[in-house]
Amino acid sequence: MCLIARTSPADWGITAFSTWSLAKLRDHLLERGTVAAISRETLRRILRGAGITWQTTTTWKASPDPDFIAKMQRILDLYDHPPADGRAICVDEFGPLNLLPRKGMARRPQTKPKRLRATYHRYDGVMQMLAALDLVTGKLFYRIRPRKRAIEFLAFLKTCGRGGPARSCTSSATTTRRIAPHRNADVRAWCADNRIELVYLPTYGSWLNWIEAEFAALRYFALDGTDHRSHAEQNAAIGAYIRWRNARAEPKTGFVTDSPIRTWIHYPAKAA
Repeated sequence: MCLIARTSPADWGITAFSTWSLAKLRDHLLERGTVAAISRETLRRILRGAGITWQTTTTWKASPDPDFIAKMQRILDLYDHPPADGRAICVDEFGPLNLLPRKGMARRPQTKPKRLRATYHRYDGVMQMLAALDLVTGKLFYRIRPRKRAIEFLAFLKTCGRGGPARSCTSSATTTRRIAPHRNADVRAWCADNRIELVYLPTYGSWLNWIEAEFAALRYFALDGTDHRSHAEQNAAIGAYIRWRNARAEPKTGFVTDSPIRTWIHYPAKAA
């Protein structure tokens, strides 16, 4: 223990360190003679003390948007300082919603795991979900439709205005991706007439849209581990989750307040 404590993980002579289990790493250190004995828990504490944790490997797609920083700062400022006479709303599409078995986690009796079919056909086509996150109340509003064209997007915005987050607004700022349905002339004209500012995300910057975190939760709680055989059944599961979630919703504040992105003055060419 004394010997290993005076070294760093980089000195342990390991080439595949990042993918090794604690047991495999311990065996390597014992065979190498770095220590005479060490437990996995002690090894875990040493790694934690060195700032090394077990993390999921993710991909990074650099944005070619020359105005990335300016657009990002506009989004962050909108989250920090929503319209005084209205509210900020995050809008995006979730989907496509296929009918297929989905892996997931579930509490089950021992020796009785839940099994899903491995062979299936994607009958009944796909559906698309349009959703809005109201930052003032923290509630989600949605519609599920067969397509996600400009006509569906505009109809959804109008529905939000009648019975959703914008119904009590004199103005609102809506964050959304810069894709064709969102840039449609009829969409932009209606928003201008109704004092709605469309704030577009930078290219490949959908992670700046606060609603993306809600989509991850929706996928985990409503879809993972399911095998719905009809869109009506799947849509009902999504609706049940959103009703449960909205009953417990709280105002959204403090978007990535401690994230390094708030200190960016230029866009990094690769993942930090």
